[in-house]
Amino acid sequence: MSAPGASRIALLALVALSLIWGYNWVVMKQVIDYVDPFDFSAIRAAFGALTLFGVLALLRRPMTIEAWREVVLLGLLQTGAFTALIQWALVTAGAGKTAVLVYTMPFWVLPMAWLALGERVRGVQWLGIALAASGLVLVLEPWSLGGSVLGNLLAVLAGAIWAASSVLAKRMRQKHKFDLLALTAWQMLFGAIALCVFAGLHPSRPIEPSPYFFGALVFNAVFATGLAWVLWLYILQHLSAGMAGLSVLGVPLVGVLAGWIELGERPTAAEFAGIALIVGALGLVSLWALIQSSRAARSDG
Repeated sequence: MSAPGASRIALLALVALSLIWGYNWVVMKQVIDYVDPFDFSAIRAAFGALTLFGVLALLRRPMTIEAWREVVLLGLLQTGAFTALIQWALVTAGAGKTAVLVYTMPFWVLPMAWLALGERVRGVQWLGIALAASGLVLVLEPWSLGGSVLGNLLAVLAGAIWAASSVLAKRMRQKHKFDLLALTAWQMLFGAIALCVFAGLHPSRPIEPSPYFFGALVFNAVFATGLAWVLWLYILQHLSAGMAGLSVLGVPLVGVLAGWIELGERPTAAEFAGIALIVGALGLVSLWALIQSSRAARSDG
């Protein structure tokens, strides 16, 4: 396939990925009517890991992995803690609001990467952090006693955990050579094991085996995990890292719109302004990354 044709398909894959991951916030919110949040976290992670290993087999990708201790730690953070926190946050917080708060992750990454990897934060990135921080204050509305304080804080903590795991993964790739899909599958497996142990020890209500529960499980395992990661790998192969980073914009936007339409989660004026600032900051940082990658490509050429 020609490069322009592959790029067009990659852009369509980017749209599909944003729709899948964005709408999944509504799915995860509604499924807890039928299952304990920690039980669902464990089940979806286990089935997601199995799906990824199935994809590895179908694509005939290598399943071997090195640096086991670091991969286990990555799984505990990226799958274990992150999945449990977002599902717990959704018990009381809205789907769209949770998506936006979790997707403040890139702004936690910047100072963490500065401290752990020595990556300097540039002027435009500081502006993005300032805009995101302002938006975060507006979304959290600390001057108001309404809403879910615990759910909001759990969502922010999930974003910080996601950022820490991203920095860890980048540090690991600097030291070792990993197949991205294999690394994702193994870390998800280790995280799923930890979640299963925690869910088994945590008292919970019985699962209600409703059609929605099974549908949510299939959507998470097959679409939001297996298909989504295949799409992501295709995007990374055919688009620049900066362009791929623009997908970050679509996910929380789809989450907010889906929560508004399907769940009636209408943002307040302050929340709407905060969401706009956070999404605008994400766009600014992504655009900066796109410009930098274009400059690097031209200098290499």
